Amino acid sequence: MDQSARIDGLLRASQDMRREIGKVIIGQGRVVDEMLIGLFAGGHVLLEGVPGLAKTLLIGTLAQVLDLSFSRIQFTPDLMPGDITGSEILEEDKLAGRRGFRFVPGPVFANLVLADEINRTPPKTQAALLQAMQEHRVTAGGLTHDLPAPFFVLATQNPIEQEGTYPLPEAQLDRFLLNILIGYPERDEEIAIVEATTGAVTATPERVLDAAGVLDARAVVHAAPAAQNVVRYAVALARATRPDTPESASVAREFLAWGAGPRAGQAMLLGAKARALLAGRPTASLEDVRALAHPVLRHRLVANFHAEAEGVAKDRIIDRLLDEVPA
Repeated sequence: MDQSARIDGLLRASQDMRREIGKVIIGQGRVVDEMLIGLFAGGHVLLEGVPGLAKTLLIGTLAQVLDLSFSRIQFTPDLMPGDITGSEILEEDKLAGRRGFRFVPGPVFANLVLADEINRTPPKTQAALLQAMQEHRVTAGGLTHDLPAPFFVLATQNPIEQEGTYPLPEAQLDRFLLNILIGYPERDEEIAIVEATTGAVTATPERVLDAAGVLDARAVVHAAPAAQNVVRYAVALARATRPDTPESASVAREFLAWGAGPRAGQAMLLGAKARALLAGRPTASLEDVRALAHPVLRHRLVANFHAEAEGVAKDRIIDRLLDEVPA
């Protein structure tokens, strides 16, 4: 199958997925699009929003339309690393008359993993996900176990409840391709949500894509071409966030203590490729990069004391960054 036919297949699959997700999730078109971008770009996604905005339902619905193994991990203060990755148990073979250790895989051994309220568990347990998210493998008892392919982590986080939470370390935040903010629905959407969820009929989405289809879609995204000016723009945006470098933007020097690393440029370019293909365009544009700047950068920037004192949100900083850095 040639590249153009594979692109057409990706576009049809994404349209079918949007339709099936829309049977359960009303509105939130931008959020769904950005989740699909993360899925097909091959990166993990962090969803952030106040309680009651259907973050968990949205991820569960995505799992329903994908013919993949799915597991949900409810992060709590008493969750241990072995509860995520798995552990070795001592097993006795009565016939052979000997004992030995056997590795029992944890819930991270799934294609799609929902890390629900990821900031409610201590750093030691959060770190158990680091190797899995970066290397797609788990080490236990001196042995390394590969995770199934594709492997995709969707984590949720509540930004307003701080009691009993542990901020995610920057090293782990950087493993997320996108940080997607979920806002309140529009009035008409909220009316439709209330009507749909208080009736007797429950919609059931159909499966659209299996593991082989997801892996092929990711290969299509990686193979998509990108013009040099698009690549340079993605890199320029990332470099402009670093306050102590000659290429820093004035807004970075004013409001940032630390900027984004090279993964930000990679994420913007991959996300831009996926966004273009999901819109039926064969190559990424400068506008695709600009559209991905907020979800790619907002969790990779560290605000300084001046920004916190003035209440300057990271999205405002990114707005000014886009104004300052020429395309």
